[in-house]
Amino acid sequence: MANSMAEQLQQDMECEGLLECIHGLKQLDKECFRAMVESEEPLTIDEVAERVDRERSTAYRSIQRLLQSGFIQKEQINYDQGGYYHVYYPTDPTQIANDMQRMLNDWYAKMGQLIHEFEDKYEHTVDTTTPVEG
Repeated sequence: MANSMAEQLQQDMECEGLLECIHGLKQLDKECFRAMVESEEPLTIDEVAERVDRERSTAYRSIQRLLQSGFIQKEQINYDQGGYYHVYYPTDPTQIANDMQRMLNDWYAKMGQLIHEFEDKYEHTVDTTTPVEG
């Protein structure tokens, strides 16, 4: 992943790159998300772990990151005889896209504010009337 914004803008990115770029998700997180998207049914953690060929605990951490970022949802399934388990499924893509657009708009506004502060802070410290000698 590129470090500077200039490097990021020069890279070829795919839409899945947004998961990493905007939310800081890892390759495994993207794999787990893809496994849930490709499934016709909600998946348990064990099923996700099997599909991405990882240990249950590793898949669990990835699923927690996806939950926190809003990319997936969790549902509790109750057994008739008592007890329960959880299944996970992807959030509606429109909702994810709207959330990312909102976050991007907030970031853009914040960057605009910081640029304005930079200009205000340094506009009086540089004497633009004296030519720089080389």
